[in-house]
Amino acid sequence: MSNIKKAFENGKAFIPFITCGDPDLETTALCVRAAAENGADLIELGIPFSDPTAEGPVIQGANIRALKGGVTTDKIFDFVKELRKDVKVPMVFMTYANVVFSYGAEKFISACRDIEIDGLILPDLPYEEKEEFLPLCHKYGVDLVSLIAPTSENRIAMIAKEAEGFLYIVSSLGVTGTRSEIKTDIASIVNVVRENTNVPCAVGFGISTPEQAKKMADVSDGAIVGSAIIKLIEKYGKDAPKYVGEYVKSMKDALR
Repeated sequence: MSNIKKAFENGKAFIPFITCGDPDLETTALCVRAAAENGADLIELGIPFSDPTAEGPVIQGANIRALKGGVTTDKIFDFVKELRKDVKVPMVFMTYANVVFSYGAEKFISACRDIEIDGLILPDLPYEEKEEFLPLCHKYGVDLVSLIAPTSENRIAMIAKEAEGFLYIVSSLGVTGTRSEIKTDIASIVNVVRENTNVPCAVGFGISTPEQAKKMADVSDGAIVGSAIIKLIEKYGKDAPKYVGEYVKSMKDALR
């Protein structure tokens, strides 16, 4: 069992997403520390990929900037190892199956254990194909986090029964990005999850305001925010950490 459950021990969890290497790893490190200091309960670190199919234009842009800046998976592993000297909140990688395959799945997942990454989220990995990675994740003590989408319907119970770490509930169809309102009936999805597992669930995709975060966390165990944070980093560049910290604080306060 990883440390992910600790993220859900202080009430509703706030989970920010940050793309590694956008605009550079030094800025990423400062943003991660600012998030942790301001109440982030778990941090999702994005490993950039050239074809991030689940991402909208904002996070795609971050991927492109990071890759242009020369970030690599090895550099990200070294960077996390350094971060772990003082950042103690649970951290997970969010990336694509291709990134893990091309690196070598065992090499990648064992490195996650070595640098104290608690979980792995692969949005393009269908539930039916998770056996590709699950035995290695179990071997090295890394939780393979499952996603549940509004279209999962009759598969929700099945996915929930085998969930590890936490369940990532996708609030809306389509790609990541801020939305003015979330129309999916999250409560009914969460009810099915609760009937089938004790693993906590958090809602992501489209959340950008404290009001939205509170609304989603009221029916689940937490809220995940990516695009709104990436927009701050895009806007302020190397000065972003201060703004990321303030934003995370406002979101965590809303969940309290």
